[in-house]
Amino acid sequence: MRPTEEQEELRATVRALLNRHTGEAAWQPLAEQIGVAGLAIPEQYGGAGCGPLELHVVMEELGRSLSPVPVLGSAVLASGAVLASGDEAACARLLPGLAEGRDVGTLAWAEEGSWTPAAIKTQAVAGAGSEWHITGTKEYVLNGDRATLLLVAARSTVGVSLFEVAVDGSGVHHEAVGAMDQSRSLSRVTFDGAEARLIGDDGAADRTLDDVLAHACTALAAEQVGAAERCLELTVAYAKDRVQFGRPIGSFQAVKHRLADAYVLVEAARSAALGAATAAATGAPELRRLAAVAKSVCSEAFSAVAGDMIQLHGGIAITWEHDAHRYFKRAHGTAQLFGTPGWHRARLATELGLVPA
Repeated sequence: MRPTEEQEELRATVRALLNRHTGEAAWQPLAEQIGVAGLAIPEQYGGAGCGPLELHVVMEELGRSLSPVPVLGSAVLASGAVLASGDEAACARLLPGLAEGRDVGTLAWAEEGSWTPAAIKTQAVAGAGSEWHITGTKEYVLNGDRATLLLVAARSTVGVSLFEVAVDGSGVHHEAVGAMDQSRSLSRVTFDGAEARLIGDDGAADRTLDDVLAHACTALAAEQVGAAERCLELTVAYAKDRVQFGRPIGSFQAVKHRLADAYVLVEAARSAALGAATAAATGAPELRRLAAVAKSVCSEAFSAVAGDMIQLHGGIAITWEHDAHRYFKRAHGTAQLFGTPGWHRARLATELGLVPA
């Protein structure tokens, strides 16, 4: 699972760009100069034709810098949902804009804190011809405030289906949701008879969403690893510089032990995330299991290392000016996104037959 020379070059290029462009301003350079928006989109649809391992590298770098760019919502969720739908016409129509970064996509999916297809209550009613109407409410919509392409999972009489809905169409209402992590925008989107267009086959989105969830957890795990690694780097540097009782605090055994434990957590999380990314890249059948493991392990590792960062920095870490609180908030926000560690472990235990279904 060692990165190739090309992947390391990609890492260096993305890191250098994120050092030059901060915040939302990094999106266009990332999309236009590096092709991040279309990294995992096939070349026939205008993408780079790379795969989950290259996306893993990018997500790690975005996590290090806590970048707010919409890669997770657009390049992973929206693009992944369109591809997984198997709808060739929709792919040809929607993916080129997403690949170029001129369109920002999002997938309105979660309801009542759950990302399972079984929790979807939003209704899709067939109208005249190919027209559909959507009614319901979606939570935790990533980058819903800036999306130009809105995909919605809704339940028809046949089952869960995937739809395209105009972002500013009649019957579509967006509401920004306050989140602990202020660097990741979340929205609540309400649909009141909004016109929609079916993507893929009616009732076939269960499989699509299962595939998207596995890839989303894999990508998010990579982001968590990058952020946790940066937390550890900053804390080690501070432990070398901060002097107490006439010596750097990093020379005290208790601090060494905390840093060593944090290092073990980061490396274990890295292995879990790379395992899932490798399975995604090779199409391995155990991807769902490895993605669940990665999301669980990386969420808990990031939260622990971010907490250690605050404690070992001392008083400076609880100031607004220091970045420690930003990593802490991202850690707890990502732990909830796409399901908690406990929820993923429960799914894994059920799938393995360790507990009754």
